[in-house]
Order: sequence, then C-alpha cells, then structure tokens
Amino acid sequence: MKASSLVYILLIISLLSSCRSKQSITLPADFKGPKELSRLYGVRLTPDDNIFLYNEGAKWLGTPHRTGGNTRKGVDCSGFVAIIYREIYGKQLARSSADILKDNCRRVNRSGLREGDLVFFNTGKSKKKTPNHVGIYLKDGRFIHTSTSSGVMVSSLSEPYYKQTWLTGGRVN
Repeated sequence: MKASSLVYILLIISLLSSCRSKQSITLPADFKGPKELSRLYGVRLTPDDNIFLYNEGAKWLGTPHRTGGNTRKGVDCSGFVAIIYREIYGKQLARSSADILKDNCRRVNRSGLREGDLVFFNTGKSKKKTPNHVGIYLKDGRFIHTSTSSGVMVSSLSEPYYKQTWLTGGRVN
C-alpha cells in the first residue's frame, strides 16, 4: 500500500470517528476514493483537498445542460454551483451568475484562487463586465461547470476560450 493511500484511509477514518459523538457517519454508496477522483478530474488529490467537494461534483459529471434546470436530468451553470454550495458548504446562493457575484462573493484575482472559489466568465456578445457563466475552482487551474454543449464537465482556465471570456474569481462570503 502506498503512503498516499494510507494517508487517505487515515483521513477518512478520522473524519468518520469522533470521541465526543456517539453518532456514526457512513459514507454514501456512491462515494469515490481519492484515486478514482484524481483520475476523473485530472488532478492529484491530497489530504488537504476537500474530497467531499470532488465527490459531489463527480456525481454530476455528464449531466446535460438545461437552462433553468436544477436536477440531474438537466442543470445550468448557476443551478449547479448553487446545488454544490448548498450540499457541501451549507450556503444558499443567488440563482444567476451575475447575482451570485454581486450578492454572495468578494472578488479574487485568478492568481489568488483557492479550492471552492467561484470563477466567472462573460461568454456572450455583450461587452459589459457582467458574468453569464460560473463554475467552481478546483485546483491546478481546473474548474467544474456546466457547459451548454457538454453538460457538467471539468475544464482548464488555460484553455483559450476561458482565457478570453474570464471576468473574475469570487470567494463566497
């Protein structure tokens, strides 16, 4: 067994046990381990990463885009972000990309992005600095979002399209 696997096992055991609580926590049947999640996302996960964020996102990979959607039958970018934030962080976000940035975030430079921060883009024809697309930053320049053509997927901020349409990062208050 590799040392990194042992670290993950110890991490999960420590998350699942508590000396002050008699309540036990069980992992969902669809919980993926760090090795599988690393493969899915194309990044190397470490014990410092929020494995629950990656696992919840993995459940949505491939879900088709549907404007106004908020189920696994179809979801749009802001609906996806709002659902993940509610499930993982227990926070209620606005329903549109622009309102999430305006009402729920403080701006963050691309170089200051941390796991769980939001990434905002203007993918429309408007020259305004108003976002119409949002995703969740993971690490190593990668983010998860809902694409109109491919559904929920992982992309890189270094792709020319996302470099061109980038507006700002946002850290949820």
